[in-house]
Amino acid sequence: MEAVQETGNLIASDKVQGTNVYNAAGDNLGSIHDIMIDKPSGKVAYAIMSFGGFLGIGNQYHPLPWSVLRYDTDKGGYVVNLDKRQLEGAPAYDIDLEPAWGDRAYESRIHDYYGVGPYWSM
Repeated sequence: MEAVQETGNLIASDKVQGTNVYNAAGDNLGSIHDIMIDKPSGKVAYAIMSFGGFLGIGNQYHPLPWSVLRYDTDKGGYVVNLDKRQLEGAPAYDIDLEPAWGDRAYESRIHDYYGVGPYWSM
């Protein structure tokens, strides 16, 4: 028997991966590469969005605080209140590097950029 991957309000992490991310104007900004979950609380902390590049060259990952995403059933993807210009200046890392997860100063800069409180204080 195959595990249920999606219900009305729940979705398996492997179904989130590859989901498109749009801005409020409907522009496709990228797609979810991965999600980061806070082990102690079980909360989803970040959606890691693949943004930019061509054919995988020059791609960067943008950690988006989970709280800035809203799922839109009509689009079948997540919507953020950002435009491409704002993402170009957002915290990001190259696909072959690992950011400083667990470093509260690094993660605070991400949350400050998006103007939301950190997941560990919610």
